[in-house]
Amino acid sequence: MTGPTTLLTPDNTVALLVDLQPQFAFGVNSIDGQTLLNNVTGLGKTLALYGVPTVLATISAKQFGGPTFTQLASLFPDTEVYDRTVINAWADERVVSSIESTGRRKLVLAGLWTEVCVAHPALSAIAAGYDVYVVADACGDTSVESHNLAMHRMMQAGAVPITWVTLLQELQADWGIAATADGASEIAQEHGGTWGIGIRYAAAMGVGQ
Repeated sequence: MTGPTTLLTPDNTVALLVDLQPQFAFGVNSIDGQTLLNNVTGLGKTLALYGVPTVLATISAKQFGGPTFTQLASLFPDTEVYDRTVINAWADERVVSSIESTGRRKLVLAGLWTEVCVAHPALSAIAAGYDVYVVADACGDTSVESHNLAMHRMMQAGAVPITWVTLLQELQADWGIAATADGASEIAQEHGGTWGIGIRYAAAMGVGQ
C-alpha cells in the first residue's frame, strides 16, 4: 500500500499525543525510559515551536494512569487534556472534534502503548481518511516485539513511520526561516543527541549551523 507522499508543514499538520502517563511508562520495555522521555519532550517542543495544533489525551488519569508527563504538559499550558475511559482515543468525540476543528488531514500520532492506544486511533484515523504519521521513537510498548508488530500493523494500513527529528527537520524545511531556526537549533542541542553536539561544536569553531 502506498502512503501519503506530500511533506508535513506547520500549516497542514495536527498532532494527537495519547496516554503519555506514568503508569504506562512503568511497563515500557521497548525503549529506554530516559530516551523515551527525551524524545517525547523533543517532539512536544517541536510541535509547540511550529504552532502545530496538539490534542492531549489520557485514560483514567485519576484512577490509575496518572497525569500527562510534566515535561510535555508544561509545553501546552492552555490545552485541555481529554481524560477518558474508552481505550481507543478515536472513540472519544471530544478528541475527534478537536482534530476535525483544525481542518487539517495530516495527523501526527505518538503515545503509550504502541500496540493499543497508538495503534487503535491510528487505524481509526486512517479509516476516516486521515494521513497518519506515527512518531515511532516517541512511542513505547511492553516489549520490542509488541512495538514492532504494532508499527508493522499500522504501516500495512497506510501509516507512515517517522521520528521526532524527522518531524523537526520537515517542519523547518529551510534553515533560512529565521523565525524558527534558532528555536529548532535549541531543541536539537537539548534533545538531539550527537546532532546537538555537532551544532555546539560548529558554533564553537565559528562555522555556524
